[in-house]
Amino acid sequence: MTYEYEGKTEKEAIETAARELGLERDQFDVEILETQKNTLFKKGFVRICVHTVDSPNHVEPEFEGTLPASNKKRVADPLPQDEFENKLVEFVTTVIKKMGYEVKVAVMFREEHKIGIKLDSSNSSILIGRKGKNLDALQLLTNVYAGRIGREDIRVILDTENYRIRREEALVRLAYTTADKVHSSHTSILLEPMNPFERRLIHTTLNDVPDIETKSEGEGLYKQVRISYTGIR
Repeated sequence: MTYEYEGKTEKEAIETAARELGLERDQFDVEILETQKNTLFKKGFVRICVHTVDSPNHVEPEFEGTLPASNKKRVADPLPQDEFENKLVEFVTTVIKKMGYEVKVAVMFREEHKIGIKLDSSNSSILIGRKGKNLDALQLLTNVYAGRIGREDIRVILDTENYRIRREEALVRLAYTTADKVHSSHTSILLEPMNPFERRLIHTTLNDVPDIETKSEGEGLYKQVRISYTGIR
């Protein structure tokens, strides 16, 4: 199910959601819908959409980045360590081979409630697809499979050719470049459709940029972010 909350900051909105839903932070996914900074006439706010899992077999599509964080413990051993990891590697390998492509699958990292899977293939560009949509679809299928074999608590991240990291870096550059254009022209620009993680990255990147606000527009999973000028024209 989905719910919307507001707060003065993203942290405050998330804390409100957790308190009112009676959930821990790792029990729901957050999508930033709109950010509004403090102005002379308006108080700033952040509006978020919260996605909760409401059944054991339900898997909410999740698109996460792979940039390392200081509080993450990453393990580099690429070989599966238990039955779950063996099944996961076998599943991903089988799906891709049935698509008609050869691939080597290895464990990229391990964290609490999360595991990264690396795909090594001469057809990586096809596995990634346009704007990463093929990779996102494979990742969603893998998470559904993980849930069906009893590991709903684990999020699986698929990557190949470091696409996730390269995509994040490109989106950050896009956000700043577009904000500069918007600031110079005193107009707004609508970006290409993006998945929830990518949209959140745009929102958070520009959250502290003066005279700029962001808002998600559209329906469905792939929405667009509008970057607008809010200063004196």
